[in-house]
Amino acid sequence: MSNTLMDTNFHFSGQKAIYKGKVREVYTLENDILVMIATDRLSAFDVVMPKGIPYKGQILNQIATKMMQATEDIVPNWLMATPDANVAVGKACEPFKIEMVIRGYLSGHAAREYKAGKRVLCGEPMPEGMIENDKFPEPIITPATKAEQGDHDEDISKAEILNKHIVSKADYEILEKYTKALFQRGTEIAAKRGLILVDTKYEFGKTKDGEIVLIDEIHTPDSSRYFYAEGYEERQARGEAQKQLSKEFVRQWLISNGFQGLEGQTVPEMNDAYITSVSERYIELYESIMGETFEKADVSNIHERIGQNVSNYLNSI
Repeated sequence: MSNTLMDTNFHFSGQKAIYKGKVREVYTLENDILVMIATDRLSAFDVVMPKGIPYKGQILNQIATKMMQATEDIVPNWLMATPDANVAVGKACEPFKIEMVIRGYLSGHAAREYKAGKRVLCGEPMPEGMIENDKFPEPIITPATKAEQGDHDEDISKAEILNKHIVSKADYEILEKYTKALFQRGTEIAAKRGLILVDTKYEFGKTKDGEIVLIDEIHTPDSSRYFYAEGYEERQARGEAQKQLSKEFVRQWLISNGFQGLEGQTVPEMNDAYITSVSERYIELYESIMGETFEKADVSNIHERIGQNVSNYLNSI
């Protein structure tokens, strides 16, 4: 498992700063250019696991960039190029301090809140009489404040966002419009693959020119929840769990091994066989979501490959 990308330390031409997130590392260059590298790190319950997952970074980067290209006719995005399997290059933006979460079904966090007796989530009403994984009459937008390092994201309503001046009314209305359009397109793409896009999150930023654009990842198994469409109605009628296509299988494995990211808990040992099985599952997710065979990039020397590919691209612009 040595051929995984866990950390980077590049020095690109015109480099000004590096930001290291849980999974992605972002290099800020001169001329308002960002180089975003998707590592093979695995994050769950806001904790980065000690071992990486082979090809995970490539999978997330390729889904996100291909989905951006498939939606650029309806929503502008930050992407300029993908010079390497793990890399996206784009325009620097000032990120909005909220995540636009949109839910088409009563699943995950929404279902947990519903079971606790809540019928309003982030200011959005949830009808009485629903069971977990039922479809909402219309998708609901349930924003979250972006977590500072180590903290969990928190639910917030549109009214609170506007009252606290986190986002202006004019900008928020654009974010709403873009979120609904992206979810509709994502739903249509998923349906062609025999999938249901259950919920997802989008992040946006504003360029130096004042244009609002889509940033970060889109429609990946780390940011979205998918169900298999076949058998959905039957499983709902029988009260059975839905077949999911997301990172949930990792969370469930951790929970079954006594870990939920709580204080005092230790991350369970992930042996090579389990790491391989997670990698294979991510490849299955890619092929199901994208409807194409996953082609593994050369991982014999990932750092050298990325450094060369990015440098060649930067020298060409």
